[in-house]
Amino acid sequence: MELRKLGNVGLEVSAIGYGCMGLSFPGAPTKEASIQLIRQAVEHGITLFDTAQAYGNNEELVGEALEPLRNEVVIATKFGFKEGNPRMGTDSRPESIRASIEASLKKLRTDCIDLCYQHRVDPNIPIEDVAGTLNDLIQEGKVKFFGLCEVDSETIRKAHGETPLSAVQSEYSMFYREPENEVLQTLETLGIGLVPFSPLGKGFLTGTITPDTEFNDLDARNHAPRFSKENRKTNQDLVGLVVDVAKNKGVAPAQIAIAWLLAQKPFIVPIPGTSKLHRLMENIGGSRIVLTTGELENITQMLDAIEVVGDRYPKQIQGKIGK
Repeated sequence: MELRKLGNVGLEVSAIGYGCMGLSFPGAPTKEASIQLIRQAVEHGITLFDTAQAYGNNEELVGEALEPLRNEVVIATKFGFKEGNPRMGTDSRPESIRASIEASLKKLRTDCIDLCYQHRVDPNIPIEDVAGTLNDLIQEGKVKFFGLCEVDSETIRKAHGETPLSAVQSEYSMFYREPENEVLQTLETLGIGLVPFSPLGKGFLTGTITPDTEFNDLDARNHAPRFSKENRKTNQDLVGLVVDVAKNKGVAPAQIAIAWLLAQKPFIVPIPGTSKLHRLMENIGGSRIVLTTGELENITQMLDAIEVVGDRYPKQIQGKIGK
């Protein structure tokens, strides 16, 4: 698989990574099956694996799966919630960051975290202090590269001025294009990579979700305004666009969504997640699809004409998580 650089300080990874969060949530495969799937991802060229302290037992799972392959992969994890629990709010005090890193090192069965993100900005702690703490941890050899999640351009500049950032992780896809408004240009100017999560629009861009789709009771999309039955119906124009482009190329809609993201900037590395081998292989195939300049221009024109409706998160947490 093609390799891409995240930032200007030496981090190089596969063109797409693997978002492992879903392997620890309801409906996930067995532990044994999940470990096998992660190792199969490595076999097929994926080198970047994304987890977080806030994803239940995900760090332990990723650590066990990748321990025999540690020298072949880049492991990214995150700190920033009290006791690793998003419901308890943010906590990026220096002592809390250090405690979180020590816990993650043990769970991941490693002596150094390759890429460490602040999961969400802590309004009580200056971002410069967070960046300074990460710089200390980098100097101590416990972390290699520093990243932030879901942040605006001003925060990026402040943090980067203290400790060089390798990557910013944000939601970005045909279904959510907010980073194009300012963040993408900031990252390009400063030489920082972008790692989009939910590159398939939480499954919406695969073409398998319709207004009549019934989600499992435990599925978080039940609570996302964007996935209400009414909004799914309105947003079907977007799905139709992706499906039509895929048919013309003779590929899967998910592969078009991934190929489109990769074509936006050379420093973009999406991290689709899946619990199924055939979807993993489909995602990997998307990294090999080339969209021509003409195809990209046509897609952009059509995307610009489509208004996506519905917020990403319920109102009670919208402000805490982002737009």
